[in-house]
Amino acid sequence: MALYRRILSFLKPHTGVFAAAVATTFVFAVLDAAVYILLIPFVEALFVSGGGAPTGARTTPMERLLDATVYRWVDLQGDPLDAIGRVIVLILLLFCVKNVFHFARTYLVARAEQGVNRDLRDRVYDHLVGLDLSFFGRVRMGQIVSRLTTEVEQLRTLVTAEMSRLLTSVFEFVTALAGMLLISWRLTLAAFVVIPGAMLVWGPLVKVLRRRDRRVLHLGGEINAHIQETLAGIRLVKASSAEERERERFHGLTNQHFRLFLRAERVRALAMPMTEMLAAAGTVVLLWYGAGLVVQGDVSGAQFVGFLGLSLKLYAPVKNVAKFPATAQPGLVAAERVFEFLDAPVEIRDRPGARSFRRFEREITFEDVSFAYRNGETVLRDVSFTVPKGTVVALVGRSGAGKTTLVDLLGRFFDVSDGRIAIDGVDIRDVRIRDLRAQLGIVSQETVLFHDTVRANIAYGAPEASDEEIERAARAAHAHEFVAQLPSGYDTMVGERGTELSGGQRQRIAIARAILRDPPILVLDEATSALDTESERLVQHAVERLLEGRTVFVIAHRLSTVQRADRILVLEGGRIVERGTHAELLASEGLYRRLHELQLQGVDGGSAS
Repeated sequence: MALYRRILSFLKPHTGVFAAAVATTFVFAVLDAAVYILLIPFVEALFVSGGGAPTGARTTPMERLLDATVYRWVDLQGDPLDAIGRVIVLILLLFCVKNVFHFARTYLVARAEQGVNRDLRDRVYDHLVGLDLSFFGRVRMGQIVSRLTTEVEQLRTLVTAEMSRLLTSVFEFVTALAGMLLISWRLTLAAFVVIPGAMLVWGPLVKVLRRRDRRVLHLGGEINAHIQETLAGIRLVKASSAEERERERFHGLTNQHFRLFLRAERVRALAMPMTEMLAAAGTVVLLWYGAGLVVQGDVSGAQFVGFLGLSLKLYAPVKNVAKFPATAQPGLVAAERVFEFLDAPVEIRDRPGARSFRRFEREITFEDVSFAYRNGETVLRDVSFTVPKGTVVALVGRSGAGKTTLVDLLGRFFDVSDGRIAIDGVDIRDVRIRDLRAQLGIVSQETVLFHDTVRANIAYGAPEASDEEIERAARAAHAHEFVAQLPSGYDTMVGERGTELSGGQRQRIAIARAILRDPPILVLDEATSALDTESERLVQHAVERLLEGRTVFVIAHRLSTVQRADRILVLEGGRIVERGTHAELLASEGLYRRLHELQLQGVDGGSAS
């Protein structure tokens, strides 16, 4: 029940619209049942009018209802064609009014549907962008996209479309049942003989369907993940001649999804004919028992015809209600998976009473900092150092030594496991995250550009910047020259992930973005390692402009890029094993010197490692 309550909570902002949809649905159901009730005066006008009106007192509830309404306008004692014409006019009027309410119901349900759809996507997306980097390291991107698209859509369908169908069925059932009881309670009991059986048909199938639908949705997410990974690495796939291998992997996933989907649908499809058979059996019982009541004179032939029409309306909503637990399973499973994301805790958040922070003034201090991932892997151990403002610090070490993790901790993309990081003596965990990250600019090897204009990408960190400020930043990053030659200049779309630009051009736009944001602390994470010599030269000039007056953390495998750093920290196994200037570390004959000599050998041998 907790799951259902949580699902229905998404309807709260749209209560008014949904209530109006419910009201119009109820009126529609009443008018729909009234059309079948009008079969009674139609049959009576056709067979017993013109002096042959039924004899005896008209004392049943349905007869009294018709006397008070229809028979005030339809005279069964007069011209039969006139009576039939009047009944037909009533039927046409009912159909017109009924369809007006059908239109209103459809529109209101659609409005509620799209409102819920929008709110769901916004809620999931808002929570996702607030989650920590560790979450995105644990969950495949395709699974995330699947929840934002396929599963949100299925949850929306459950909350609105399926709920609307359920309410419509309930109202149709209630109105049909009321009409049937007004005609004959005995016939109504006969009609209910098979309804419990129809309800029980779906019971044993629900658990099976839920389990199979969950596996289908999970595999759908895996397919999305595979597509994204393949497209993101399409260059590697082609360079490795791995197209056939990727096709086989994808076909394996789609075949597995195909088989699982059919297994679920086989169970779902099995219940339909079983329910139909029960409905047919109920109709046979009703025809046999009703014919006996007509022969005995307990029910008129006209009333029996009307009752049959209402009973046919009764079985459809019973069938819909009975199979609701099964048809709702994809939505319920999707809800569970979406709620898994919504329940994922935001671990990196502002502490209560977190203070504002204007601008970095004096120094950054790492005090006995240790860090381990959730899986227990320790990355940093007892790291301590101080960086005065305006200092360029280089972080050097083999892959996996903890260099990138160290600067990630500075931006609170992760929190330290032990120790603390302080800026101007203030623990960064006591500072508002927004203010902390405003001090930081990052230029990494893998440049992130969005499918937008050059202008928008440069101004991403400073959306209020003027065109003059954007151009000034581009000139400082040696980017203005090539941007001016683009088809639409600064309004040129860069393509998804900047594919319309070269690596060096992308990097210079990223540097222009950092210059425009003007952060006092800068992180350069392998900013030039993936570039050719000419692009590296241009980017290096841009980087030198960017370094002016800033506190800089430089991460680089190429030791030639860190030689001018004020201080070099050498990491090994998560610890700082050496520190000093380039000259001091070369003289110490430690790890730094060995790494330097290895790179010199690589250059002599023609390698630029």
